[in-house]
Amino acid sequence: MAINPGINPNNLVVGQMICIPGGVTPPPPTCPAGSFSYTIAAGDTLWGLAARFNTTVNAIMALNPGIDPNSLRIGQIICIPGGITPPPPTCPAGSFSYTIAAGDTLWGLAARFNTTPAAIMALNPGIDPNSLRVGQIICIPSVTPPTTCPAGSFSYTVMAGDTIWGLAARFNTTVNAIMAINPGINPNALVVGQRICIPGTTPPTTCPAGSFAYTIKAGDTIWNLASRYNTTVQAIMAINPGINPNALRIGQVICIPSR
Repeated sequence: MAINPGINPNNLVVGQMICIPGGVTPPPPTCPAGSFSYTIAAGDTLWGLAARFNTTVNAIMALNPGIDPNSLRIGQIICIPGGITPPPPTCPAGSFSYTIAAGDTLWGLAARFNTTPAAIMALNPGIDPNSLRVGQIICIPSVTPPTTCPAGSFSYTVMAGDTIWGLAARFNTTVNAIMAINPGINPNALVVGQRICIPGTTPPTTCPAGSFAYTIKAGDTIWNLASRYNTTVQAIMAINPGINPNALRIGQVICIPSR
Protein backbone atom coordinates (compact mmCIF):
# COMPACT_ATOMS: atom_id res chain seq x y z
CA MET A 1 0.00 0.00 0.00
CA ALA A 2 2.92 2.37 0.68
CA ILE A 3 4.03 2.28 -2.98
CA ASN A 4 0.48 2.36 -4.33
CA PRO A 5 -1.01 5.53 -2.80
CA GLY A 6 -4.76 5.65 -3.20
CA ILE A 7 -5.16 1.90 -3.76
CA ASN A 8 -8.33 0.48 -2.23
CA PRO A 9 -7.30 -2.81 -0.55
CA ASN A 10 -10.94 -3.92 -0.49
CA ASN A 11 -11.66 -3.21 -4.13
CA LEU A 12 -8.93 -4.44 -6.48
CA VAL A 13 -10.04 -4.33 -10.11
CA VAL A 14 -9.29 -7.06 -12.65
CA GLY A 15 -6.62 -5.67 -15.00
CA GLN A 16 -5.54 -2.97 -12.51
CA MET A 17 -1.75 -2.60 -12.43
CA ILE A 18 -0.05 -2.20 -9.07
CA CYS A 19 3.56 -2.14 -7.85
CA ILE A 20 4.99 -4.93 -5.66
CA PRO A 21 8.11 -4.36 -3.53
CA GLY A 22 11.09 -6.45 -4.56
CA GLY A 23 13.66 -6.65 -7.30
CA VAL A 24 12.22 -8.99 -9.92
CA THR A 25 9.44 -11.50 -10.30
CA PRO A 26 10.37 -14.66 -8.36
CA PRO A 27 11.88 -17.18 -10.80
CA PRO A 28 9.98 -20.39 -11.48
CA PRO A 29 11.15 -23.37 -9.45
CA THR A 30 14.05 -25.42 -10.82
CA CYS A 31 12.69 -28.91 -10.91
CA PRO A 32 14.99 -31.81 -10.05
CA ALA A 33 16.09 -34.38 -12.60
CA GLY A 34 13.30 -36.78 -13.45
CA SER A 35 10.60 -34.11 -13.18
CA PHE A 36 9.31 -31.12 -15.14
CA SER A 37 7.68 -27.79 -14.32
CA TYR A 38 3.95 -27.30 -14.83
CA THR A 39 1.85 -24.11 -14.65
CA ILE A 40 -1.48 -24.52 -12.88
CA ALA A 41 -4.47 -23.80 -15.16
CA ALA A 42 -8.15 -23.25 -14.39
CA GLY A 43 -9.78 -26.47 -13.17
CA ASP A 44 -6.55 -28.22 -12.16
CA THR A 45 -6.48 -30.31 -9.02
CA LEU A 46 -3.61 -32.31 -7.56
CA TRP A 47 -5.61 -35.48 -8.04
CA GLY A 48 -6.38 -34.66 -11.67
CA LEU A 49 -2.72 -33.85 -12.40
CA ALA A 50 -1.59 -37.09 -10.78
CA ALA A 51 -3.97 -39.07 -13.02
CA ARG A 52 -3.07 -37.03 -16.11
CA PHE A 53 0.69 -37.49 -15.73
CA ASN A 54 0.56 -41.07 -14.45
CA THR A 55 1.91 -40.34 -10.98
CA THR A 56 0.52 -39.97 -7.45
CA VAL A 57 -0.56 -37.09 -5.25
CA ASN A 58 2.08 -38.05 -2.67
CA ALA A 59 4.83 -38.02 -5.31
CA ILE A 60 3.82 -34.51 -6.46
CA MET A 61 3.67 -33.23 -2.89
CA ALA A 62 7.08 -34.71 -2.10
CA LEU A 63 8.55 -32.61 -4.94
CA ASN A 64 6.71 -29.47 -3.84
CA PRO A 65 7.17 -29.05 -0.07
CA GLY A 66 4.65 -26.65 1.40
CA ILE A 67 2.17 -26.95 -1.47
CA ASP A 68 -1.46 -26.82 -0.37
CA PRO A 69 -3.28 -29.59 -2.30
CA ASN A 70 -6.62 -27.94 -1.58
CA SER A 71 -5.65 -24.49 -2.80
CA LEU A 72 -3.79 -24.53 -6.10
CA ARG A 73 -3.53 -21.09 -7.72
CA ILE A 74 -3.89 -20.40 -11.43
CA GLY A 75 -0.41 -19.48 -12.70
CA GLN A 76 1.35 -21.28 -9.81
CA ILE A 77 4.34 -23.33 -11.05
CA ILE A 78 4.93 -26.74 -9.53
CA CYS A 79 7.09 -29.76 -10.31
CA ILE A 80 5.61 -32.98 -11.67
CA PRO A 81 7.41 -36.34 -11.39
CA GLY A 82 8.32 -37.77 -14.79
CA GLY A 83 10.78 -37.22 -17.58
CA ILE A 84 9.23 -34.58 -19.81
CA THR A 85 5.79 -33.20 -20.49
CA PRO A 86 3.86 -35.75 -22.55
CA PRO A 87 3.99 -34.75 -26.24
CA PRO A 88 0.77 -33.72 -27.95
CA PRO A 89 -0.95 -36.52 -29.82
CA THR A 90 -0.10 -37.06 -33.47
CA CYS A 91 -3.47 -36.80 -35.12
CA PRO A 92 -4.25 -39.03 -38.10
CA ALA A 93 -4.79 -37.71 -41.62
CA GLY A 94 -8.14 -36.00 -41.95
CA SER A 95 -8.01 -34.58 -38.42
CA PHE A 96 -6.22 -31.84 -36.46
CA SER A 97 -5.11 -31.32 -32.87
CA TYR A 98 -7.08 -29.02 -30.59
CA THR A 99 -6.25 -27.73 -27.10
CA ILE A 100 -9.19 -27.72 -24.69
CA ALA A 101 -10.09 -24.24 -23.45
CA ALA A 102 -12.26 -23.17 -20.51
CA GLY A 103 -15.93 -23.81 -21.28
CA ASP A 104 -15.33 -26.41 -24.00
CA THR A 105 -17.60 -29.43 -24.17
CA LEU A 106 -17.51 -32.36 -26.56
CA TRP A 107 -20.92 -31.37 -27.88
CA GLY A 108 -19.90 -27.75 -28.39
CA LEU A 109 -16.72 -28.78 -30.22
CA ALA A 110 -18.69 -31.15 -32.44
CA ALA A 111 -21.05 -28.31 -33.39
CA ARG A 112 -18.21 -25.83 -33.94
CA PHE A 113 -16.21 -28.12 -36.20
CA ASN A 114 -19.17 -29.70 -38.03
CA THR A 115 -18.67 -33.21 -36.70
CA THR A 116 -20.22 -35.45 -34.01
CA PRO A 117 -19.28 -36.35 -30.42
CA ALA A 118 -19.05 -40.01 -31.48
CA ALA A 119 -16.55 -39.16 -34.24
CA ILE A 120 -14.38 -37.16 -31.81
CA MET A 121 -14.45 -39.99 -29.26
CA ALA A 122 -13.50 -42.53 -31.92
CA LEU A 123 -10.32 -40.53 -32.58
CA ASN A 124 -9.55 -40.13 -28.88
CA PRO A 125 -9.87 -43.53 -27.17
CA GLY A 126 -10.18 -43.22 -23.43
CA ILE A 127 -11.36 -39.61 -23.48
CA ASP A 128 -13.96 -38.79 -20.83
CA PRO A 129 -16.64 -36.69 -22.58
CA ASN A 130 -17.91 -35.41 -19.24
CA SER A 131 -14.51 -34.34 -17.90
CA LEU A 132 -12.47 -32.44 -20.47
CA ARG A 133 -9.44 -30.71 -18.91
CA VAL A 134 -8.25 -27.21 -19.77
CA GLY A 135 -4.98 -27.69 -21.70
CA GLN A 136 -5.82 -31.26 -22.72
CA ILE A 137 -4.99 -31.91 -26.40
CA ILE A 138 -7.39 -33.99 -28.47
CA CYS A 139 -7.88 -34.78 -32.15
CA ILE A 140 -10.83 -33.37 -34.11
CA PRO A 141 -12.10 -35.04 -37.30
CA SER A 142 -11.83 -33.25 -40.66
CA VAL A 143 -9.91 -30.07 -41.27
CA THR A 144 -10.11 -26.69 -39.63
CA PRO A 145 -13.10 -24.78 -40.99
CA PRO A 146 -12.22 -22.31 -43.74
CA THR A 147 -11.69 -18.76 -42.54
CA THR A 148 -11.93 -17.04 -45.92
CA CYS A 149 -15.17 -15.13 -46.27
CA PRO A 150 -16.59 -14.04 -49.63
CA ALA A 151 -15.95 -10.58 -51.00
CA GLY A 152 -18.05 -7.97 -49.24
CA SER A 153 -17.96 -9.77 -45.89
CA PHE A 154 -15.55 -10.38 -43.00
CA SER A 155 -14.77 -13.17 -40.56
CA TYR A 156 -16.14 -12.91 -37.01
CA THR A 157 -15.51 -15.17 -34.01
CA VAL A 158 -18.59 -15.77 -31.89
CA MET A 159 -18.21 -14.61 -28.28
CA ALA A 160 -20.15 -15.24 -25.09
CA GLY A 161 -23.55 -13.55 -25.25
CA ASP A 162 -23.66 -13.22 -29.04
CA THR A 163 -26.90 -13.95 -30.88
CA ILE A 164 -27.53 -13.87 -34.62
CA TRP A 165 -30.04 -11.08 -34.06
CA GLY A 166 -27.64 -9.04 -31.96
CA LEU A 167 -24.87 -9.44 -34.56
CA ALA A 168 -27.23 -8.34 -37.34
CA ALA A 169 -28.10 -5.18 -35.41
CA ARG A 170 -24.50 -4.53 -34.39
CA PHE A 171 -23.11 -4.77 -37.93
CA ASN A 172 -26.05 -3.10 -39.66
CA THR A 173 -27.18 -6.16 -41.61
CA THR A 174 -29.99 -8.74 -41.39
CA VAL A 175 -30.35 -12.23 -39.96
CA ASN A 176 -31.21 -13.55 -43.42
CA ALA A 177 -28.08 -11.98 -44.93
CA ILE A 178 -25.85 -13.58 -42.27
CA MET A 179 -27.48 -16.98 -42.74
CA ALA A 180 -27.18 -16.74 -46.54
CA ILE A 181 -23.36 -16.62 -46.38
CA ASN A 182 -23.13 -19.20 -43.58
CA PRO A 183 -24.94 -22.27 -44.95
CA GLY A 184 -25.82 -24.73 -42.23
CA ILE A 185 -25.50 -22.24 -39.37
CA ASN A 186 -27.99 -22.78 -36.55
CA PRO A 187 -29.23 -19.30 -35.53
CA ASN A 188 -30.45 -20.68 -32.20
CA ALA A 189 -27.19 -22.40 -31.24
CA LEU A 190 -24.16 -20.22 -31.88
CA VAL A 191 -21.06 -21.70 -30.24
CA VAL A 192 -18.43 -19.57 -28.51
CA GLY A 193 -15.32 -19.67 -30.73
CA GLN A 194 -17.32 -20.52 -33.87
CA ARG A 195 -16.20 -18.49 -36.91
CA ILE A 196 -18.86 -17.06 -39.18
CA CYS A 197 -18.97 -14.53 -42.00
CA ILE A 198 -20.72 -11.18 -41.61
CA PRO A 199 -21.90 -9.13 -44.62
CA GLY A 200 -20.17 -5.74 -44.90
CA THR A 201 -16.75 -4.54 -43.87
CA THR A 202 -15.05 -4.77 -40.50
CA PRO A 203 -16.09 -1.79 -38.37
CA PRO A 204 -13.27 0.68 -37.72
CA THR A 205 -11.51 0.44 -34.39
CA THR A 206 -9.37 3.58 -34.76
CA CYS A 207 -9.85 5.80 -31.75
CA PRO A 208 -9.70 9.60 -31.91
CA ALA A 209 -6.66 11.54 -30.77
CA GLY A 210 -6.41 11.62 -27.00
CA SER A 211 -7.84 8.13 -26.56
CA PHE A 212 -6.84 4.49 -27.06
CA ALA A 213 -8.57 1.24 -28.05
CA TYR A 214 -9.49 -1.23 -25.29
CA THR A 215 -10.88 -4.77 -25.65
CA ILE A 216 -13.55 -5.68 -23.10
CA LYS A 217 -12.64 -8.59 -20.81
CA ALA A 218 -14.66 -10.71 -18.40
CA GLY A 219 -15.75 -8.64 -15.39
CA ASP A 220 -15.28 -5.25 -17.04
CA THR A 221 -17.88 -2.56 -16.47
CA ILE A 222 -17.97 0.98 -17.76
CA TRP A 223 -17.67 2.18 -14.16
CA ASN A 224 -14.54 0.20 -13.23
CA LEU A 225 -12.91 1.13 -16.55
CA ALA A 226 -13.52 4.79 -15.79
CA SER A 227 -11.94 4.32 -12.36
CA ARG A 228 -9.02 2.26 -13.67
CA TYR A 229 -8.07 4.78 -16.36
CA ASN A 230 -8.77 7.91 -14.32
CA THR A 231 -11.64 9.15 -16.48
CA THR A 232 -15.43 9.30 -16.23
CA VAL A 233 -18.31 7.19 -17.46
CA GLN A 234 -19.62 10.20 -19.37
CA ALA A 235 -16.28 10.72 -21.12
CA ILE A 236 -16.12 7.06 -22.22
CA MET A 237 -19.69 7.14 -23.51
CA ALA A 238 -19.07 10.41 -25.37
CA ILE A 239 -16.42 8.82 -27.61
CA ASN A 240 -18.36 5.54 -28.02
CA PRO A 241 -21.73 6.64 -29.39
CA GLY A 242 -24.34 3.92 -29.14
CA ILE A 243 -22.49 1.94 -26.46
CA ASN A 244 -24.74 0.24 -23.92
CA PRO A 245 -23.07 0.70 -20.51
CA ASN A 246 -25.16 -2.11 -19.06
CA ALA A 247 -24.30 -4.67 -21.74
CA LEU A 248 -20.59 -4.67 -22.52
CA ARG A 249 -19.55 -7.71 -24.54
CA ILE A 250 -16.35 -9.69 -24.03
CA GLY A 251 -14.16 -8.93 -27.06
CA GLN A 252 -15.96 -5.65 -27.83
CA VAL A 253 -13.47 -2.87 -28.68
CA ILE A 254 -14.16 0.57 -27.26
CA CYS A 255 -12.22 3.82 -26.97
CA ILE A 256 -10.94 5.07 -23.61
CA PRO A 257 -9.97 8.73 -23.06
CA SER A 258 -6.27 9.14 -22.23
CA ARG A 259 -5.26 10.86 -19.02
